[in-house]
Amino acid sequence: MNVVGAKINENGKVFYFDANELQLKKNLTIIVNTDKGLQFAKVVEVLDNNLDNKNVSKLGDVIRIATKKDYTQYMKNISDAEKALDSARKLAVKNELNMNILDATYSFDRNQLVFRFLSDERVDFRQLARDLGAKLRTRIELRQIGIRDKAKEVGGIGPCGRFLCCSTFLTTFDAVSINMAKNQGLALNPTKINGVCGRLLCCLNYENNQYTDFKKGIPDVGKKVAIDGREGKVISSSPLLRKYKVLVDNDIIEVDKNDS
Repeated sequence: MNVVGAKINENGKVFYFDANELQLKKNLTIIVNTDKGLQFAKVVEVLDNNLDNKNVSKLGDVIRIATKKDYTQYMKNISDAEKALDSARKLAVKNELNMNILDATYSFDRNQLVFRFLSDERVDFRQLARDLGAKLRTRIELRQIGIRDKAKEVGGIGPCGRFLCCSTFLTTFDAVSINMAKNQGLALNPTKINGVCGRLLCCLNYENNQYTDFKKGIPDVGKKVAIDGREGKVISSSPLLRKYKVLVDNDIIEVDKNDS
């Protein structure tokens, strides 16, 4: 079985499809069958055939390599979705709904039109969906997304000085907790540990497992330990260096776990 990874949205997740013996390569545009109907997609990777049955059972199918006619239809869908977005925003204002509709996307076969929106509260959009369905003559889906998704779409520069991870290579958002910042010894200052979206930095996930491994055997700051038969108190630690300092009487002793 020939398998390809393809993106339906430029910054979206990679989905895997059975190529059905088609000779595909990277950057080729294709028409794929998904649970949302037909979609226009772009090949981003070509995989080996060594996939187990569990993975294969979850694959969609590549219908064909996109033609000029398909591309024309795809561009028309984008243009019509922009007009639909304008209509949806006007209807939302008319219905006094507290929501910020971000974008609209037609499935390739135009069987579904998805609107994504931001809101700080639950929104009863049933009447809006009915109005849009009657006006646009297609199945409507209104999907509320989070502030992280908004940052992914808009992009920007993070506190590290680089382009946001979410808008460059992250395709999913893993859970991030304040315990990760504590585990890495970071100051719990929101301006330091929050991203431009106002949520905890996604990159707190990147090294958290390493910090957890390196901290094994390193006592927490404030803990009492025995050094050469004397009791002392841990005053600082450097987990990545596998070192910590202990105050014993009036002496500061550095312990190097690499030597043990």
